[in-house]
Amino acid sequence: MLLTALSSSPPFPFPLHPSTFQKFKPLNATSQQLSLDSFPPNQNPSPSQSFNKTGVIVVGAGLAGLAAATRLQADNIPFLLLEASDAVGGRVRTDFLDGFTLDRGFQIFITAYPEAQKLLDYDALNLHRFYSGAKVFYGGRFHTVADPLRHFSDSLQSLANPIGTVIDKFLIALTRLRVLSQSDYEILTADDEVRTIELLRSIGFSDSILDRFFRPFFGGIFFDRELGTTSRLFNFVLKCLALGDNTLPKNGIAAIPEQLAGKLNPDSILLNSRVVSIDYEQEEGTLVSLQTGETYRSDLGVILAIEEFEAANILKGGKMGTAPVRSTICLYFSVDSDKIPVKDPVLFLNGSGRGIVNNMFFASNVAPSYAPPGKALVSVSLIGLYDDVPDEELVERAVNELSGWFGESVVRSWKFLRMYRIGFAQPNQCPPTNLMKDPRLRPGLYMCGDYVTSATFDGALVSGRRAAEGLLKDRARIEV
Repeated sequence: MLLTALSSSPPFPFPLHPSTFQKFKPLNATSQQLSLDSFPPNQNPSPSQSFNKTGVIVVGAGLAGLAAATRLQADNIPFLLLEASDAVGGRVRTDFLDGFTLDRGFQIFITAYPEAQKLLDYDALNLHRFYSGAKVFYGGRFHTVADPLRHFSDSLQSLANPIGTVIDKFLIALTRLRVLSQSDYEILTADDEVRTIELLRSIGFSDSILDRFFRPFFGGIFFDRELGTTSRLFNFVLKCLALGDNTLPKNGIAAIPEQLAGKLNPDSILLNSRVVSIDYEQEEGTLVSLQTGETYRSDLGVILAIEEFEAANILKGGKMGTAPVRSTICLYFSVDSDKIPVKDPVLFLNGSGRGIVNNMFFASNVAPSYAPPGKALVSVSLIGLYDDVPDEELVERAVNELSGWFGESVVRSWKFLRMYRIGFAQPNQCPPTNLMKDPRLRPGLYMCGDYVTSATFDGALVSGRRAAEGLLKDRARIEV
């Protein structure tokens, strides 16, 4: 699931959600807040005096960039936030189609994220909760896995089901207590880092629960059914799951970055502005050049809040990770609301070890606003890109597979809406990792993003704040 700051645009020209930020004034219009220069309100600058200077330039308006800008604004530091696409959010985007709310990929927000709790207004997001557990398809039927603290009777009934042994379920409780006893810092810097699958085997979990629950559930979170992801990230996510709820905002996952952006000075956000180069050898500040030919100067520094490979391209020779990134495919279907087989807001997992579907759910069961009246929305997730499989074939294979779950007559009534092939859904965080990277690349140049910290929404937010604080700390040293 896309817990990170999860963006690749659709591979076909789908209509996109119109953003209010499209109406922002161009930055060469008068804007005292944006520029460190000043002109009388009734006097237009000459071309040689155009407003092209600010304090800090933040490149990328995903969660990390928005968090960095939020921290800068809190200290009244002038900034310019440059975003290459047509809206804020990065990988956290939502499209709207015929009354349906389509998140770009399977994305769930966990309410226990500590940094998110500081930055976001949960009430305004109007979060809708998932059932705390899952239904696992195995042996031709569904079996419930439930959180015993939230669904005690369900968990008792599931003790004897084939999704792991009774001992496995006891070990889950012990593992949960272990992570709850540790601080986030202890978890993210643990010396005993191994792959998640190695951690789970060392704890003593059986193959039955590894294959039928952990691989589809955490594989869906990390887009990694092999569970090669670092145990640090597993433990952090497990702790957040134990403390919080899995949710969807009423207006789609994009409501999260849009809320952050809504608190910023709108004149400081420029969309459709792709940065192509950065020149930090200038005596009068760092120059940032756009694809359009426009150039902006930063007096205080530049924060790169973009993907690692994009930063490497802009910096012309910057180093980047070599591990393959995580990819996913998300399929959406519509169906008449009276024809869905279940009404519960629950996640369905493929525990069979066969087929292409990893997990699915009825999104409108979680958040009714995701579908228009009389309709329901189905979300189906695959891990990987399946580059060699045409869209039509993938849809047909998914439909055939899910027909074995819910019945052919039920699934054949679903209408295909849209497919998202997301090549970069999440950075690869296999061991060895450093989830506490220094954001400082050089004096005046900083990086942030979930690849700098943990590949989660929270990691992106934390990295943005740290990058801004690193810049402010360096500037304070220079001034002293």
